[in-house]
Amino acid sequence: MAITIKDIAKRAGVSHSTVSRALRVNRLVSSETARRIHDIAQEMGYRPSAVARSLKTNRTQVLGVIVSSISDPFFGEILNGIEASAQAGGYSLFIAASQHDPIKERQIVQTMMEQRTEGVIICSSSFSPEHGRQLLSYGFPVVVVNHQGSESFNYSIYHDDIDGSSQITRHLISLGHKRIAYLGNSQSGRTTQDRLRGFLDAMAEAHLEVPENYVHHVEGGEPLLGAESVRYFARLTPRPTAIICFNDMLAIGVLKGCEQSGLRVPEDISVTGFDNITYSAFTTPSLTTFDQPKFSIGQEAAQLLLDLLQAEDGIIPDMPNVKVLKGKLLVRGSTGIPGEV
Repeated sequence: MAITIKDIAKRAGVSHSTVSRALRVNRLVSSETARRIHDIAQEMGYRPSAVARSLKTNRTQVLGVIVSSISDPFFGEILNGIEASAQAGGYSLFIAASQHDPIKERQIVQTMMEQRTEGVIICSSSFSPEHGRQLLSYGFPVVVVNHQGSESFNYSIYHDDIDGSSQITRHLISLGHKRIAYLGNSQSGRTTQDRLRGFLDAMAEAHLEVPENYVHHVEGGEPLLGAESVRYFARLTPRPTAIICFNDMLAIGVLKGCEQSGLRVPEDISVTGFDNITYSAFTTPSLTTFDQPKFSIGQEAAQLLLDLLQAEDGIIPDMPNVKVLKGKLLVRGSTGIPGEV
């Protein structure tokens, strides 16, 4: 049974109003009495009601977070960063998944507004410029992580996908690879375009050609799609000596597909991922990947949203705030010098 202010007042031998004032650090209560009431409340396990507090302050202390998929480990690590900053600011989270559906995403935002969520962080969305302007017109604080649309959103956190993909490609080139393929995710919008661009730019810098059939896109980023793609690449003539995958999940699938096809990694073919999810260090062989600062991305997004909530007079500033965070290349066992093909 929940402990109430009445229970504390009875134990302390004071009125309900005195307990209420003491818990709010009111100067009408002496420091000695306030300290005794706080000790009793702590001893009894008192927890203030968030609902009651929100009714009095008209603040719910809840932030909404929308991700494309809760099952994707990449978003899990971003959520950890968001939660750390939110909790430090005294906020809890309302989390929902859009499943890459812009209509569902819009419905979730509407629901969060109706539930008096104070602001929303949207991860890897591909909403249209019109929807972005609509979000801003609500006067409702919204921060976007890794926006996939064609236009930048005013309050955004990005990771530098072009730089990351270029670093991976240059690493493979330095090992002697010339026939490098790219496996992309057609659902991801800007991210797959930027990672493809980084790959193509690095290949062009090295004066290496990329045949059209060396760039292959699948509809999603799950391991099964990666495993199935190995058959596609294995049929190419000449066969690539390395495959750069859009993300670690696809790369993990490619590793499995190579095993099933009798291709040794990295002796016959090198494989790289992107994101450095936890699983990538435990594959066989361990996966060369690009480490995204996922926890920091989440922290920065939450802090930006908290800053918007503290805006003077409750007016969201018009000045855009866009941050781009860089990661680092992690070289592991899935890449090596090209073998004879």
